[in-house]
Amino acid sequence: MGASQSTPDSDDKVFHSETPIQFSEDVVNSLVDGTAAAPALSAGRQSTLDAQIRSRIEAELAHLRQEEEDVRGEIERALEKENLDRERAMAGEEEQAQDGAGGVKSSAALMGDLEELRTKVDRFHTRRALSEFPEVAEKAEAVVTCYRSHPSTSLDCYREVTEFKNAVSKVEQHYIDSLRA
Repeated sequence: MGASQSTPDSDDKVFHSETPIQFSEDVVNSLVDGTAAAPALSAGRQSTLDAQIRSRIEAELAHLRQEEEDVRGEIERALEKENLDRERAMAGEEEQAQDGAGGVKSSAALMGDLEELRTKVDRFHTRRALSEFPEVAEKAEAVVTCYRSHPSTSLDCYREVTEFKNAVSKVEQHYIDSLRA
């Protein structure tokens, strides 16, 4: 039905000229010279490209810092809420304990509360350690150093940029995993 339209024609048509086509030696040389030498960027164009790349990196760093601040704020708010909830729950338990045991909590209950508090503080400190990002800062500095040492050939810094992106990705994944814990 429509199959004949979807199969390509295998009949290639080749035309042969009866008179040979000749090119002058200058035309052939200019074609060979034009393909051998890639057009170089002017210094002004290269500096403009470098400035654009630097501004993009700086904008991305600012964006990451802002996200870090937002996440830090969210963590602090969540911890405050958790502390308030725990205090309310403890106040309710104390009222029940006072009603039933004369106001004294058992040492086992106090030890359990203390252990729970320690684990939450440890979790907070591990999440807080994520915000320091030493590897990301190191990789960002490597990118900046590379761009400064290669002002006319910024594309030579692709390895450093890739390592920087990978470091940021690892930190993001680690943070997401810490939220799941």
